[in-house]
Amino acid sequence: MTTPLPVGFRLELDATSKQLRDGLWFGGSPPRVIRLTGPGRAAWGELHRHGVVDRRTGVLARRLVDAGIAHPVPPAGHSAAVTIVVPAYERADDLDRCLAALGTTHPVVVVDDASADAVRVATVCTDHGATLVRREVNGGPGPARNTGLEHVRTPVVAFVDSDCVPPRGWLEPLLAHLADPLVAAVAPRVTALAGDTWAGRYTRERSSLDLGEQPARVAPRTRVAYVPTAALVVRRSALDELGTAFDETLRVGEDVDLIWRLHAAGKRVRYDPSVQVPHREPADWPALLGRRFRYGTSAGPLARRHRGALTPLVLHPWPTLAVTAALARRPVVAGAAAMAGAAATARTLHTADVPTTGLLPAMGRAVQQTFLGVGRYATQFATPLLIAALPKRQLRFAALALLLAPPMSAWTASRRRLDPLRYAVGAIADEVAYGAGVWTGCARARTAAPLRPVVIWRPLRIDARRS
Repeated sequence: MTTPLPVGFRLELDATSKQLRDGLWFGGSPPRVIRLTGPGRAAWGELHRHGVVDRRTGVLARRLVDAGIAHPVPPAGHSAAVTIVVPAYERADDLDRCLAALGTTHPVVVVDDASADAVRVATVCTDHGATLVRREVNGGPGPARNTGLEHVRTPVVAFVDSDCVPPRGWLEPLLAHLADPLVAAVAPRVTALAGDTWAGRYTRERSSLDLGEQPARVAPRTRVAYVPTAALVVRRSALDELGTAFDETLRVGEDVDLIWRLHAAGKRVRYDPSVQVPHREPADWPALLGRRFRYGTSAGPLARRHRGALTPLVLHPWPTLAVTAALARRPVVAGAAAMAGAAATARTLHTADVPTTGLLPAMGRAVQQTFLGVGRYATQFATPLLIAALPKRQLRFAALALLLAPPMSAWTASRRRLDPLRYAVGAIADEVAYGAGVWTGCARARTAAPLRPVVIWRPLRIDARRS
């Protein structure tokens, strides 16, 4: 039985969603078409005007939210007792700034993960009234957070990394999402706090922890597949149901593993970018690329634990054929493939009685996104081959296009704190470092799953059942 979204919630349509006609909606991640019955259309009218007012509107709201077509806006006033757990290792100055920002409104437990300067960490905790727990052996952030959980007595825990500087009032909007009994965890947008160096300006544009400005349901193989635990609010009961919150064998990727286990348990995880938590980023390229390499090493172990959840590239047949032809400098074939894809999709939509308005621009966007995705994939995992292809006249165009198109597209959409050359060099180095980490992690875990693209033969889901 469907658990309705509670009374008092309102909905905000996703930026990609559109009403094709009365009672017919398109959107979500992955994209789908949802058809409403007469009673469903009446429920949508009430939901649109007044929010969730009864079980009928709540069930429809749940379906739209779970599909990613809309996002929940919780009612004001919901709160809960929360304890903040801060794992810390060295960097006492960062910890000092973090605790000052957190204040004394909620109890704070700092877990010192065997810092060499234990006295300095203890002094900072005393200065800010935080409870200090010390581990004698360094285990990494996952074990440190597990240790902190042993000292939490409230129904909600907020994990905050010591290099974060949360703004005043950051917790309340996130706690409001817990008015939905299915929501187990809520994450804010983690923004980059970095200096004015080349690496700092680059990471302010393209931090790997910043998941963008659009809200989302967090789930594998969707637009927002995970959220970091640099700042995360979680129900304690949901963690207890998992047994062990953080897998202590994972030095990196333990946060992704937690989110995916919550999802597998049927819980909902929300990403709410209306709350922004600054996170201190590496100040130079060696530190930045080293971190990206370490993140990449988690792909192999995560793929072994969560089969099918981690995909480096999703391909749809017709856009892929069009991109392949374009890279081979066969524009007529590329255009024909795109048109054939549009025609095939049109037939599917026509059979399902779905309007085909806007289909050609949508196919153009699909080809563009496939091209950029293939470029990122090739840069991450085959840059040496792309470089080796540059002297060869027949391959030079394809190699340059794959290397340069993704960073140039991202630079165009950025705030342009860097010139295009330095941005492109930084982006390529970023992707190569991450890809090298993935190769390393795959070798250690003895799996090639994070390297294998996935082909989706039916890219658009049209729900058969009606609401």
